[in-house]
Amino acid sequence: MSLPTLEPTARLRKSRTRTKKVSAREALAVSTLKPHQYDLRPACASLICPDCKTWCPITGIRAKVQKLVPHHAGTANEDKAIRCLGSNRRVMVDVTYEAWRRRLETGFAETDGRRSARQYYKPLPVAAKPIAKMTRAPVSGDTALSAYREHLKRCRISTMADRCGGTHRCADGARLAALYEQLLRTQPRRDREQRGDARLDALLTRYQVATATKRTEAEWAKHREDTVDAKKSTAKRSGTTVEEANNTCKSRPDDTVSEFRAPSLPLLRVS
Repeated sequence: MSLPTLEPTARLRKSRTRTKKVSAREALAVSTLKPHQYDLRPACASLICPDCKTWCPITGIRAKVQKLVPHHAGTANEDKAIRCLGSNRRVMVDVTYEAWRRRLETGFAETDGRRSARQYYKPLPVAAKPIAKMTRAPVSGDTALSAYREHLKRCRISTMADRCGGTHRCADGARLAALYEQLLRTQPRRDREQRGDARLDALLTRYQVATATKRTEAEWAKHREDTVDAKKSTAKRSGTTVEEANNTCKSRPDDTVSEFRAPSLPLLRVS
């Protein structure tokens, strides 16, 4: 009885071969491929085979003739040993190493600057509590104690499973108790701060009143000085010479009138 023979599997692709065979297919130009589909580094020159879509080494990268190494079409040690049609195919390296590297770096910079197409959704905010059910937070020890006692009275007669009873307190009861203890402990410090604020407000009000009083007295003194001088107290309409004479005239002769076109205008006609 003959034993069944094992079917050979694909072998690893060699980085360098000594065969002189060359495929009859036309040479593959590197410039027809995209920059990320080939690698021109001398230590690992390779490209993606157009037939089997796998990375294959390029043998003789520094020689006159470059070609793809013989390789199988499937995955090594897994698929069947089927020779790829691109084996021993000539490769025409018509792109310099510097140009390839520059194009590759430019492409990386462009792809890194793109925004991700993935959509991120923010969590929906929790609905606010109605105003009718909102309670003001206690600001002193007495108000906190009253709120705590009111909570105990309502919680003990409720039907909740975790209601207050004996030494056990629910979450709201424990919170109110901790708040009462905190307010009672910090009450002296807050009283000192309130007294300091009240004293500062009183000093500021006193300073503002004194400043306003000095400013008012200075304004009244200025107006008093302006009204003492007769020339400044008399109203002037247009500042003409005749009006200046009218304003400075203290006594009027009997043969003149009060409103005249020239000073000391005689009332009688001179023949």
